[in-house]
Formats: sequence, C-alpha cells, structure tokens
Amino acid sequence: MAGSDVATDASSAPDTVKILIAGGFGVGKTTMVGSVSEIAPLRTEEPLTMAGLGVDDLDGIEEKRATTVALDFGRITISRDLVLYLFGTPGQQRFWFMWNDLALGALGAVVLVDVRRPESSFAAIDFFERRGIPFVVGVNGFHGDHPYPPEDIRDALAVPEHVQVLLCDARERESCRDVLIALLDQLIATAVQT
Repeated sequence: MAGSDVATDASSAPDTVKILIAGGFGVGKTTMVGSVSEIAPLRTEEPLTMAGLGVDDLDGIEEKRATTVALDFGRITISRDLVLYLFGTPGQQRFWFMWNDLALGALGAVVLVDVRRPESSFAAIDFFERRGIPFVVGVNGFHGDHPYPPEDIRDALAVPEHVQVLLCDARERESCRDVLIALLDQLIATAVQT
C-alpha cells in the first residue's frame, strides 16, 4: 500500500525547467528573479567596495550599491504541471566563468538589456547564440521608461528575427511573468517543430 502511494505522488510531481536570467552588470537580473519568484529568492549579493573601482564599470548605474557574486535563485509555478527554476547570472566580466556551469541543463534564457547601456548585454547574447540555447530579450524599462521600440532595439543589438524582443519592467511581477511565458511559448514551438 505504501509503495502505491509513493508511485502516485511521484507521477503527480510537476515538470521542472531551468531558465537563466542573464545580462550585463546592473541590468536588473536580481530584481527580476526577486519580483517574479514565489519563494524568498536566494541571493548572493555583496556590497560594492573600493576594490572594484576601475574593475566594475558603474557608468550609468552610479547608484548601485551591491552586486551578485555567484547567482540568484527563484521559483515560479506556471501551472500545476510546470515549475520554473530561475537562475540569475552574475553580470561582471570577472564572474563570467560561472556562466558555463549555470547553463548546464538550462532549456532557455532571458537576456535582460538596459537601453541606457545596451553594450553590457552583448556578451550574454553571444553566449547563448554560441551554445544554441534559445533565449528572448527583455528590455528592462528603468523607472518605467521605454524610449525605443522593440524593433530599434533588435537592430541595435543585431538580434535575429526569430528571437523575441520584449519590453518589460524587472520590478513588476506580471511583466516578468509575461517575458517568461513568451520564452516558454518559444521553447514549446521549437519542440513541436522537431
């Protein structure tokens, strides 16, 4: 009897999907994971110190006081059959060596972009393109500001047509959820075609 209860519980467990939230330093990755996660997110933030001066580029983000040094982790239940595990990557170049390990087992990614500093997300776009990991681009509207339409951003980033470019606000749960659902729709469509 106990064995059959275990089998029933195992068969009703939801599928889990690993998604990376990536992008440059200070684009809003920690904020996105925190705003959409249904659990208290795991954060590995540390205060910025004088040791980072000259190493971390704070142009445009002078108010930033802390930074992710390993990863952020959150969870969101999409349906009773599907749970997403979100892994936010560190943004500074000195921590990029961790991205390979974080990408293991990931089905897709969101590349966050700050339009004030689009060059800070080129490395993330290149990382996923080279590895063939599907991704969408989320354009984080700092202070609710979206000065450019998605097509202008696509052109500026040289992102292929099959990659969705979506306007979002990393502070807003619904906005982040919509970006994640767009990524899932893309993953499902790709799986159906193969």
